[in-house]
Amino acid sequence: MEIKYFDALIQAINIITDGIHIVDASGKIVYYNIAAKQLDEIDVDKAIGRHILEVYPSLSFDTSTILKVLKTGKPIYNVEQNFVNYKGDKISTLNSTLPITYNNKVVGALEVSRNITKVRELSEKIVNLQRELYETSESLEKTSKPLAKFNFLDIIGQNKEMLKLKSLGLKAAMSDSPVMVAGSTGTGKELFVQSIHNSSNRKHKPFIAQNCAALPSNLLESILFGSVKGSFTGAENRPGLFELANGGTLFLDEINSMPLELQTKLLRVLQDGRVRRVGSSNTVDVDVRVISAINTEINEVVESKQLRQDLFFRLNVITLVIPDLCKRKEDIPILVEHFIKKYNDKCSKFFSGISKEVMDIFMEYSWPGNVRELEHAIESAVSLYDGDLIREEHLPFQFKNYHPTYSSSLDTSVIQPLNVAVDKVEREIIISALEQTDYNIAKAAKLINVPRQTLQYKIKKLDIPFH
Repeated sequence: MEIKYFDALIQAINIITDGIHIVDASGKIVYYNIAAKQLDEIDVDKAIGRHILEVYPSLSFDTSTILKVLKTGKPIYNVEQNFVNYKGDKISTLNSTLPITYNNKVVGALEVSRNITKVRELSEKIVNLQRELYETSESLEKTSKPLAKFNFLDIIGQNKEMLKLKSLGLKAAMSDSPVMVAGSTGTGKELFVQSIHNSSNRKHKPFIAQNCAALPSNLLESILFGSVKGSFTGAENRPGLFELANGGTLFLDEINSMPLELQTKLLRVLQDGRVRRVGSSNTVDVDVRVISAINTEINEVVESKQLRQDLFFRLNVITLVIPDLCKRKEDIPILVEHFIKKYNDKCSKFFSGISKEVMDIFMEYSWPGNVRELEHAIESAVSLYDGDLIREEHLPFQFKNYHPTYSSSLDTSVIQPLNVAVDKVEREIIISALEQTDYNIAKAAKLINVPRQTLQYKIKKLDIPFH
């Protein structure tokens, strides 16, 4: 009978036209009803178990009514809350939020949200009309255009810096200003870029990405700006990526690898909004938002003359710097869980997690390949092996015989050669000094009281990844 009553209660909650959210004491979503799903356009399996700020990055600890109730333990009634969902839609709700208590302790919160969103702005209606026109009259052309597939919900992590970046990224999507995304290889720069596009007013227009590295200047020029027949050997009348991305977003990855002579032409296009195909005397007006990415320190691209200063300032209106995985290690367990589920589903496997030894390795490892390297490690283990837990023997080659420095130094039952033990302790101290000084060699050398040249030698000798 109790089960029947519970089912009836759930059915009744789902009939209610107001959205209902329930979170636990840590702010993770444990339940929301059909009305909430329709209001936020978020699938249940993507929201349950995620922190409220992961799902609603435009909110913060100060503006979220549900987090405010968790903090104060006091109910609030009929408070208006404005936010942008992960798809970029502006939503206004009237919220009443109640704390859930047990033994005089707040263990969660329940929120009832009524949609009071006003009529969509005229610009959004225009976007919808443009989308319909694009889908009907240009349907054949659209199928050949690469589209962005990621949104902010696909960015996994509860690290405070990552939550802040998601919030900034969502705000950046509300403007047409150029964005520069900086970060090491594998940190997830393109996830942010695609998420910005998919949350912007350009989301129904093309998203086109081009890597600027390892291409000759003349080839990259014709790819970006197009060509006319006869302008060079084999040239045909072809539009460039700027024309193809008209109305949408053009993502220029590794922009710091673009040849300097081509940077001048790119700057002119960004300033004038006009493109001249290679070999042509005519110009074409284009409306393209440019998002760029670099894989080096953002302050170095101008100092090292990788980018022209005027182009850098034109592109770097909004800056997002994605942290390395070694600087957000609290997200590793969450990422591991996410990737295991992903590749379990893909490979029809049944891994439930990783062993303690593997977690120790993951938490100590420096992750030069960042999140991409972690994903590939999980994919390799799930694809090649069967079992309940991913164990050390299932890991790729770079983890073979890898033992965390802190565990080996504390385990006095294991006797190691003195030089091996000394190298491990030195490596741990140097990595710690580099992290504390944001990988500034001079400061790190001063911190551990060794000459700069000695530190550089040991970094190379001990094979320490340098960011």
